[in-house]
Amino acid sequence: MNKVKKLINNVSDLVPETLDGLVLASHGRLKMVPGQNALIRSDLEDDKVALLIGGGSGHEPMYTAYVGKGWADVSVAGHIFAAPAPDLVFEAAKAAHRGRGVLFVYGNYAGDNMNFDIAAEMLADVGIEVRTVRVCDDVAVKDPAERRGIAGAFYMVKVAGAACTQFKNLDEAERLVRKAQANIRSIGVAVKAGSLPETGELTFELGDDEIEIGMGAHGEPGVERRKLMPADELADEMTRLVLDDLPFKRGDRLAMLLNNLGATTMMELMIINRRARARLAQSGMEVVRTDAGPFLTCQEMAGLSLTFMRLDDELERALAEPAWSLGYRQT
Repeated sequence: MNKVKKLINNVSDLVPETLDGLVLASHGRLKMVPGQNALIRSDLEDDKVALLIGGGSGHEPMYTAYVGKGWADVSVAGHIFAAPAPDLVFEAAKAAHRGRGVLFVYGNYAGDNMNFDIAAEMLADVGIEVRTVRVCDDVAVKDPAERRGIAGAFYMVKVAGAACTQFKNLDEAERLVRKAQANIRSIGVAVKAGSLPETGELTFELGDDEIEIGMGAHGEPGVERRKLMPADELADEMTRLVLDDLPFKRGDRLAMLLNNLGATTMMELMIINRRARARLAQSGMEVVRTDAGPFLTCQEMAGLSLTFMRLDDELERALAEPAWSLGYRQT
């Protein structure tokens, strides 16, 4: 099997060189935490709840490109598809802390959970309070405690950025982000595997006429493997899997995210969108916000994830708050 071609230098430099590029692209709005693979805002206000996000690299723009005013204050970057080390999280949180505590938001994966929890204990030892809200939106995993965090992270981080800007109290910021967490559900489908940048090898094998329903962001197994089907049939199945889980109900107002996993065209996303919107309308639900594009990728994986977020007035306002980041700008 041919390896995937990558425009890289030394594999050991993948993460720092990516972060260097982001700093330069920010034109002074971002900087590195000294000695760490972490990006922090250059314009970070005093006297605010700090928002720290992060996880393994290779999913850009998640999480590194969602740092900025109205978004996260600092983001930590582990190696490719690997959790950031506790010391990295500790140093980044200390750098961002402004006296009101630190809110951690990251995906629900075993390595991340362990390392961020260790860092939270280290921070408590030096008098910095931490609260944690994990992204766990993947309906392919039936046990809520084990659910992986996929592209619903985009809405989680956006709400968290608004909460940490609006509230001076860590309790209130955590409350709003937990409300977002409770109302976000996603499902992913792959039609082609992504690769490991260090080796160029594919993360899993998938037949030319097969799709994987419910795979994780790193290529973890999904709920089932099926034959490739027409877009409308796939959209119906993805919409059903998400709607049945919360469950969503007639009269709900929704934000809808169509996430390109890395190598899917806007054409395909819009074809899925038109069918999913038709199904939502039939179910008596109103979509008041649509986001489409690459939000959480897995290198050149082809496929998409579909996220619905049930809104109330408070959550809708939080999503609409102005914010700047390299990954997404809301005016």
